[in-house]
Amino acid sequence: MSDSQPAAGNAATMTVDVAQVREAAQRLDGVVRRTPMESSRPLAALVDGPVYLKCENLQRTGSFKIRGAYTRISRLTDEERAAGVVAASAGNHAQGVALAASLLGIEATVFMPVGASIAKLSATRAYGATVHLVGETLEESLVEARAFAARTGAVLVHPFDHPDVLRGQGTVGLEILEQVPDVATVVVATGGGGLISGIAAVIKELRPDVRVVGVQAEQAAAWPGSLAEGKPVRLQRMSTLADGIAVGEPTALTYSHVSTLVDEIVTVSENQLSRAMLLCMERAKLVVEPSGAASVAAIMADPARFAPPVVAVLSGGNIDPLVLLHVTEHGLVAADRFLSARIEISDRPGSLARLLSTLAGLGASVVDVEQSRLGSGLALGDVEVALRLECRGAEHRLQLLEVLEEISVRVLDHS
Repeated sequence: MSDSQPAAGNAATMTVDVAQVREAAQRLDGVVRRTPMESSRPLAALVDGPVYLKCENLQRTGSFKIRGAYTRISRLTDEERAAGVVAASAGNHAQGVALAASLLGIEATVFMPVGASIAKLSATRAYGATVHLVGETLEESLVEARAFAARTGAVLVHPFDHPDVLRGQGTVGLEILEQVPDVATVVVATGGGGLISGIAAVIKELRPDVRVVGVQAEQAAAWPGSLAEGKPVRLQRMSTLADGIAVGEPTALTYSHVSTLVDEIVTVSENQLSRAMLLCMERAKLVVEPSGAASVAAIMADPARFAPPVVAVLSGGNIDPLVLLHVTEHGLVAADRFLSARIEISDRPGSLARLLSTLAGLGASVVDVEQSRLGSGLALGDVEVALRLECRGAEHRLQLLEVLEEISVRVLDHS
């Protein structure tokens, strides 16, 4: 057994400390990137003080996961390395394990849910891992990974249930304190709890006055119920765009850290996640996946909760382009910057041209327009027009709807 492997049943009592995280930082020197800390003016205006973005979306493999994966794998014995490693992941941990194993010359096998992002799947294979698509959820993939480990002797590299993984993730906390020494609040996306456990262990030892807040997608939030019950509790169902933090149950190890070190866990909606991604792209010029934007979403949803200076960890940036397109449009709708409407107008020469001219005069940008004379319930001599418009915000969107009501025969529906 390597010195990194805890004795059975003892994991929950092992608490990560700063000395261990500093040792992990030495191992990671030259392997991971010291990611930049970017200031955010729109978020600063909301909290009335400095807000910084810790850009782990710019990390190698596109997320913080390489930190924990490399730390864990690098501490294996020669015998363990010879057997290879196996992991289960929705994508980010898979890439971290694949790259870490490749750098250390170790064979890696990864089990991913069948619905895993194509971008994450392709990247994992490109890093040299053998990938199997099994199950609908991370938990189902993990069952297969454990079975593979039992059959082959490969070492299971769990996404968050090992002290070495937490030590590696804790190096983010060291960097936060070095880059923003006067930080008052740290906001972290939280799934299984590995990242926030490591960060909180460092911050609470070195700066116990700093507030640490975890953020979950409200449709995949296992932590509030677990903390209320005083033990890990499994969710019965999950449904969220934020696959990177869609974890159905914490482990004893992460529960012991989060329950004692984290000040608060909050949840955000799918609309809030998409709006946060949109802000990151438009204002910070950063591509962030839904789970990676959870910290920003929490700040936007309730800025008074977060005392500045605030550091929001952008935990990942791996997102399929088609999903990015969908989420961006969803974010525009959530921010009242997009209007879809079906209206009925008179089928006379020039009617559509006048409609579009009126909308242009009001500053609306027409994304697309479709006209049909075959709509159900159309009166003879009328035509149905489907419009998608870009708006400047809620007030502009309302103005456009009012004008559509005035100039059309009727508005059939809008969203």
